Amino acid sequence: MQTAVSIAKHLVPRTFVEGGDGAGSEVTTLKFPADFVWGTATASYQIEGAWDEGGRGLSIWDTFSRASCPDTGDVACDHFHRYQEDVKLMQSLGLKNYRFSISWPRIQPTGRGPANAEGVAFYHALIDCLLAHGITPLVTLYHWDLPQALETEHGGWLGREVVPAFEEYARLCFAAFGDRVKTWLTFNEPWCTCVLGYGTGEHAPGATSADGAKVYLSGHHCLLAHAAAVDVYRREFQPAQRGAIGITLNANWNEPLAHSDVAIAANHRDAAERMTLWALGWFADPIWKGDYPEEMRARCGPRLPSFTEEEKVLLKGSSDFLGLNHYSSDFVQDSGDGDFISHWGKPSKGGYFGDQHGTALTHPAWARTDMGWSVVPWGFEKLLLWCQRRYSPAGGIYVTENGCAVAEPTKEAAIKDDFRVAFLNGYVAAMHQAMEQGADVRGYFAWSFLDNFEWSLGYSKRFGIVRVDYDTQERTPKASARWLSSVVASNAVQLARDARFMDAATMHAA
Repeated sequence: MQTAVSIAKHLVPRTFVEGGDGAGSEVTTLKFPADFVWGTATASYQIEGAWDEGGRGLSIWDTFSRASCPDTGDVACDHFHRYQEDVKLMQSLGLKNYRFSISWPRIQPTGRGPANAEGVAFYHALIDCLLAHGITPLVTLYHWDLPQALETEHGGWLGREVVPAFEEYARLCFAAFGDRVKTWLTFNEPWCTCVLGYGTGEHAPGATSADGAKVYLSGHHCLLAHAAAVDVYRREFQPAQRGAIGITLNANWNEPLAHSDVAIAANHRDAAERMTLWALGWFADPIWKGDYPEEMRARCGPRLPSFTEEEKVLLKGSSDFLGLNHYSSDFVQDSGDGDFISHWGKPSKGGYFGDQHGTALTHPAWARTDMGWSVVPWGFEKLLLWCQRRYSPAGGIYVTENGCAVAEPTKEAAIKDDFRVAFLNGYVAAMHQAMEQGADVRGYFAWSFLDNFEWSLGYSKRFGIVRVDYDTQERTPKASARWLSSVVASNAVQLARDARFMDAATMHAA
């Protein structure tokens, strides 16, 4: 088996733009369309805290973090009490758009029944504060914090009962906030909910599935819940509120490993395509094409649930745009009958990962984030073009998350986050290249506005463009915050004219 090390001498990767800030070389200004949307993003459990205040119920992440994580989100960034300070900071940076998520157990403490008035009041206040400061909200209904009662009573996303529950929750949110919120996302990264929550057990609720059946079942219910919520919005609210609704999916780019043997190279291409379909097509195909990818159906058999004809009709076209989260890329080779090894480092002969029959490889010369993820801007360009070719979403593509974790042991190190600035600049430039080739990208949201609770890793990883001192809750903008402020103000990024990314077409295999 070829490894990343064995192919190293054949590749010349360029992960960042050469010249950095353009010093010593001529600079090109990459302008974006006048109506391009720039913003930043957060998630409720990662920043709000106040886990037992304002009538909020328990979420699966309250339970899971206490049992399986080094930290909890009990306090997090204390955004519940400090939202006004945070919004003023956004305004001072010139940010015009903010994506946040609503905590389902703050609206419905047990996941069913009437809305909790205190929870509704908090989001009323946050939305009004944003609008008063000239910031447009984009709201995600579900960013992983399922009410614990639904997990305990119905098995969470494994139970069909969660579908009407989510529909009811969505209706409450549309009714309460839809007069001011004009862009909705139903789900954030259902891949993580299903694979990490019901497959590997790394995320809440911590379930595992050796054969992948739980993974596919939970994904099926997420899709049905998405379709139900969109149907409610379009029938009952969209005509008067005149907003848009979509979903956010996540994917790495999977680049097939080149090989001198034509047949082997074709196998690698097929494996790379499979891995993209299992990550993105799993959810996007039912929404844009009406059913799961044919290859998933063939390889998974009865473990992959089926949609009724009525469900297919409800699903197809159930997103006004494509929300896309992207962080890294890999090379891929066909694994044949051997172990599949994902970029998560998980070997498997069967189940969700094994079904793909591919092995993800990295390049040892690639820069890595503090999560260990490779920095490959050209992969972002390729993923955007793949999405455009396969789905051509009528409402365009919105990059709803892109960013990186950086080791920042001190305040001084955090403030001078040159690595993050280079990462963001390189990825935004790659996005611009994709747009020039026809990708209909209409917005970009940097992840994340604040350092925050990074799920099973606690507070050990910092993604924020604003540093948070978790002892004092002091907020300090980093160099990346100033970078984003400049990009928003100019609607452009600066690129050294002689900068270039590694062109995957130039790669050669052993």
